[in-house]
Parts: sequence; C-alpha cells; structure tokens
Amino acid sequence: MQERKITEKLIQTFHQYLIGEEKSTATVEKYLRDVRAFAVYVGEKSVTKEVMMAYKSHLQSEEYAVRTINSMLASLNSLLTFLGWAECKVKSIKQQKQVYCAEEKELTKAEYLRLVDAAKNNRQLQLIMETICATGIRVSELRFFTVEAVQQGEVVVNCKGKTRTILIPGKLRKLLIE
Repeated sequence: MQERKITEKLIQTFHQYLIGEEKSTATVEKYLRDVRAFAVYVGEKSVTKEVMMAYKSHLQSEEYAVRTINSMLASLNSLLTFLGWAECKVKSIKQQKQVYCAEEKELTKAEYLRLVDAAKNNRQLQLIMETICATGIRVSELRFFTVEAVQQGEVVVNCKGKTRTILIPGKLRKLLIE
C-alpha cells in the first residue's frame, strides 16, 4: 500500500482545487483549517480508514457538537476524494433532524423589545435588529436589502448557492422606507 501523508504541498494543491471548484472564501478557509488540524493529529502516520475512524472518535471525545464534527468530516472527505483516497472516507454521525426550534432559543417578546430598546440611540442598528427579527434572515443576508427591494416588499437573497425570497412585513417596510 502506498504512503498517504498529508503535506503542506498537498494542502496547497487542494487549496487551488477548492478555488477552481468556486467554493466561497469562507468555505475554502474552513476546509483548509480542518485539513490542517487533521494533519497535526495524524502527524507522520499514513492516512488510512482506521486513522480516519480514530480521528472521528477523537473529535467526539473532545465533545464537539455533532454538526461541527460532521462539517469537519465533510472537509476531510472532500480532500480524500480529491486525492483519490476515497476508501479512507468516513461516514458522518447520524443526527435526528429537529423540525422545531427549542423554545429556550427563541426570543420572548419582552427580550425582543429590550433588544430594540437597547439600540434606541443608534437608529440604523435598531432597524437592523427589527429587520432580522421580523424576517428571520441571517446577518449575512442584510446586504440584499436595497431601497428597491424594500419598496417592492420582497428581497431576493442569493447566498451559498441558494436563492430565496424574503417577504417584508408591511410595518417593517414602512419603517425602512422612512
């Protein structure tokens, strides 16, 4: 069996591959960070399925969240596929989908009002808070809110290769136009 070592040259080649695959800058950085962390873990050992399974167990013992571990494994599996080492890939950890948001993660009306009130001295920040809370958007999606979109009552968001339409509630629309 051939020696399968993770070298800096190999990581740089993978970096160029990710750019060629048109991955976002944040995704490229995350994949490289995950690959380098694995490279430190594996050291001079050859990459095998057993080493990958041990790394997966190591991540679990470090008490990372399941979603975090799965995202790290996705980065590494991408590298392994790129290198032609697909037989070393490991499966992600199965996790039951949550079809609801835990109540303790939701803002109460009082918390929302306190949040908006805390921003009363900064009208722009206050409107940002109201927009996020009223529409459920991510902070990264704020840039799609233009005067034209607000006037039309809907914002088309293109993020992470996906497109979705955000409807702007009437009260918020009026506040934003003012």
